Amino acid sequence: MTDTETRQSKRAEQFARLAEVISSRKGERGALMPVLQEAQAIFGYVPQDVQVAIAQGLDVPLTEVYGVATFYSQFALEARGEHIIGMCLGTACYVRGAQKILDRLSQELDCKVGHTTKDNRFTLNATRCLGACGLAPVMMIDDEVYGRLTPEEIPGILDKYKGQKAS
Repeated sequence: MTDTETRQSKRAEQFARLAEVISSRKGERGALMPVLQEAQAIFGYVPQDVQVAIAQGLDVPLTEVYGVATFYSQFALEARGEHIIGMCLGTACYVRGAQKILDRLSQELDCKVGHTTKDNRFTLNATRCLGACGLAPVMMIDDEVYGRLTPEEIPGILDKYKGQKAS
């Protein structure tokens, strides 16, 4: 089986699972949110074709599905990378140079904030408070916290992740 055939087969399986979820919730009041959550779990994100399937399956306007998917930060409209980077831009981090670190991350990854690198290794996000203000400026990569950062540390930190798969 070719890579394309494997991807198509996986996608078909994902849509079959989504159809089961939609079928089990159809007609249920407030079904949209749990269906979107299941779709996110199945696909890893909620792209337009998935939103269309949900809208049609639940018989709700696509604008409603899109509105909920874009309102709640738990939903991603783009595929996420293997490693998720969250750079805190809360007040404590910001005043201690977080923007310079975020700029360096963007430069090193050749990726804009809110997007995923071309090789799908990293997704770069700006976040609000990570709850570690005493370590400002702070970022998280997956579940690991890095504090008291300087822009010069970024290449070395990223190198630790470039050769590994996310768990």
